[in-house]
Amino acid sequence: MKDIPSRYNPKEVEKSLYSKWERDALFHAEVDSSKKPFTIVIPPPNVTGILHMGHALNNTLQDILIRWKRMQGFNSLWVPGTDHAGIATQNVVEKKLAKEGKKRSDLGREDFVNRVWKWREEYGNTIIHQLKRLGSSCDWKRTRFTMDEGLSESVLEAFVELYNKKLIYRGNYIINWCPRCQTALSDEEAPHVDTEGKLYYIKYPFKDNDKENVIVATTRPETMLGDTAVAVNPKDKRYKKLIGKKLILPIIGREIEIISDDFVDKEFGTGAVKVTPAHDPNDFDISKRHNLEIVKVMHPDGRMNENAGSFSGMDRFEAREGIIKELEEKNLLLKIDSHHNAVGHCYRCHTMVEPYLSLQWFVKMKPLAKPAIEAVKKGKITFHPARWTKVYLNWMENIRDWCISRQIWWGHRLPVYYCKTCGEIICSKVKPLECPECSSKNIYQDEDVLDTWFSSWLWPFSTLGWPEKTKDLNYFYPTDVLVTAPEILFFWVARMIMAGMEFKKEIPFKDVYLHGTVRDLTGKKMSKSLGNIIDPIDIINEFGADALRYSMIAITATGQDVFLSREKFEIGRNFANKIWNASRFVLMNIEGEISTDIDLNLKELSFSDKWILSKLNSAIEEVTKSLEKYRFNEAESIMYDFFWHEFCDWYVEIVKPDIKDENVQKVLVYVLENSIKLLHPFMPFVTEAVWQNINERKSIMIESWPKSIKKLSDKEIELDMELIKNIIVSIRNIRSDMNIPYSKNLKIYLVPLKKGGENKLKHGIGYIKHLARLEELIIDKAMKRPKHSATAVLEGFNVFIPLEGVIDVDIEKNRLLKKKETLEKESQITDKRLKDKNFVKKAPEKIVKLEKEKSKKLTEQIKRLEGTLNSL
Repeated sequence: MKDIPSRYNPKEVEKSLYSKWERDALFHAEVDSSKKPFTIVIPPPNVTGILHMGHALNNTLQDILIRWKRMQGFNSLWVPGTDHAGIATQNVVEKKLAKEGKKRSDLGREDFVNRVWKWREEYGNTIIHQLKRLGSSCDWKRTRFTMDEGLSESVLEAFVELYNKKLIYRGNYIINWCPRCQTALSDEEAPHVDTEGKLYYIKYPFKDNDKENVIVATTRPETMLGDTAVAVNPKDKRYKKLIGKKLILPIIGREIEIISDDFVDKEFGTGAVKVTPAHDPNDFDISKRHNLEIVKVMHPDGRMNENAGSFSGMDRFEAREGIIKELEEKNLLLKIDSHHNAVGHCYRCHTMVEPYLSLQWFVKMKPLAKPAIEAVKKGKITFHPARWTKVYLNWMENIRDWCISRQIWWGHRLPVYYCKTCGEIICSKVKPLECPECSSKNIYQDEDVLDTWFSSWLWPFSTLGWPEKTKDLNYFYPTDVLVTAPEILFFWVARMIMAGMEFKKEIPFKDVYLHGTVRDLTGKKMSKSLGNIIDPIDIINEFGADALRYSMIAITATGQDVFLSREKFEIGRNFANKIWNASRFVLMNIEGEISTDIDLNLKELSFSDKWILSKLNSAIEEVTKSLEKYRFNEAESIMYDFFWHEFCDWYVEIVKPDIKDENVQKVLVYVLENSIKLLHPFMPFVTEAVWQNINERKSIMIESWPKSIKKLSDKEIELDMELIKNIIVSIRNIRSDMNIPYSKNLKIYLVPLKKGGENKLKHGIGYIKHLARLEELIIDKAMKRPKHSATAVLEGFNVFIPLEGVIDVDIEKNRLLKKKETLEKESQITDKRLKDKNFVKKAPEKIVKLEKEKSKKLTEQIKRLEGTLNSL
């Protein structure tokens, strides 16, 4: 008999187990031609990041897959790493400098970048340590950083290759500009936020008659100072005769023309729109078609420039107020309406972005998108859930060029050089010694760095050695599955597919699993600003990593959002304790050596033995199928029901009187072992701790994944046992409803409703008497219902329990009527809530679902009470 601690303490177990896994190099994978590889690359968290619940969910899902595949015999590699996060990291270090009273310009580029590297060395691995606390079985020996020497080499290679193919170009275009960070942003880095703004109606007087005017509606009057035309739709009859007429731009006094362009929406505002080419992407396109002048009226920091006249030097929003005031004074403002608008904001500092004309570097995306679209259409890459396929294809088929230059110092500097003598542009991985055109040595490098995502889109193959033709790259690429969040479908996933097809001529992964967003119980996304976050490390400290992992997966339906509260983690903690306690009970009752190689002779086994082995076999099949389909919570739910209910609640209770029987002990250990293996990917720590009590020599991590054994499946036995269980449950329910103590042994009658029905109970009479606490059980197909008896109707059987002498019928009636009245009131409140259209429409889906389940449960309880009352 083993001496096993009575309580499972995750704090004492997790750290030592993880250290042992690392010491034994159980996460490490090397090229092995005798094994099939299974590869996942981690979505690299920012070096500025600390573990949040989104990370916890994402990495738990990946770890489940890696541990499962490792046990299935695959050469499983999970490549970890972090992203240099250009804008975010620079902001962090600049804030630290500000506390010292300094700016980055005070240090200069080289010293500032050195300061960022120093910060990264000190703080950049925080999230790596936290991922280890979660139990992530990454190959930490292969940890990569997007600015590692090897990954930097891959960035240079990719840039030069695309430049030489004329897929990278430099040009003046309207880009998203953050005045706070003072850098360009891609469309995905400037998410639109619904804003309650205003629509200003401004009079633009005619040149030849200032008493007449055209009314123009705009949401951004501060940009009107850069107008170079007013546009109308050529099909708009209101303005047909005015096309070509000259207007005077209010405040500035510049002469501008009324032009016609099909882009103009006749329904917006007055149907006449201002054209500001330097500050609006659509206006920029119009200016190209009509050869209009382009006038910038802002500095990069959002202040108005010299072209803004008397408003020069003002902040853009301050200038807006000043312009409105002046227009009112000159009687040129007709009216102001409220206007709902979606406005881009910087994804890092949340400043409202400015559409801004700027000289930037771009990647031509349409040629790269074509093979990436085909790969998905032909089924080479599959999205889970499938609904994301349409979203991906829609974005890819309407893709715009990618602005890849950023006006910051932290990141991969563009491998572009300029000759000061002749103006030649040279793209090179190393600085040229001289200009290839004029031989001048007066050469300087572009100041900009590349968008962070330019290194991340190479991640699946740069981490394996590309552009070198390494053994790792040849063996582990393409990877198998990518697990990530939908919000970076375009930032990262789509770009990785394009990069894989362009640079490797092969898909980067076969499956993409997009999980939901972590929200609080009200449906709000968890964020620091809202103050509704739950720190995963706090949960691990309080409940253990397994509790965190189990609870998150348990409430995560495929691709659906996750609604979390602190109380949810008690589910996982309770299950971890159940696993420990049940395992301890089994192992402490085993006599002699515990063997992990058990030979089961079915002929020698009892009915209950055969039943639990058949149920285990079903669980093995169903869990494996669910994991293959990325139905993580389904797989976990199957194991929860099997282990807690079938194994612990039923089988262990059935065999307790025969616990010393050799066959019973064999089955107990066999089921326990396989259950622990099936649970390991979800709850690695408690399962390893239990396994060490079974076999201290080996880790469960390198044990084989259970396989179903055909001869153990017996659906007939499963059905018969289900009937036996239902009879026991019905008797227990009657005991509970009637307040009959378990110490009181009962006499019951079972009446078969079908010929030969009693044969289905031939193996179960002893189980029923033992687990239902019966004094006598009589099977009689001719039996009529006794007076004052409780009854239960089951498929194929009636159950009668005589109550005379067991309870006081009148007292029991009154008690049950009061209980029924209470339940009916509660049911009415719940139903009223569900009939409230506002509640159903506005409440989170999860809350509505819980209310529906509550209503159903109350209805069932009331129905059962009515049946019990009728019995009396």
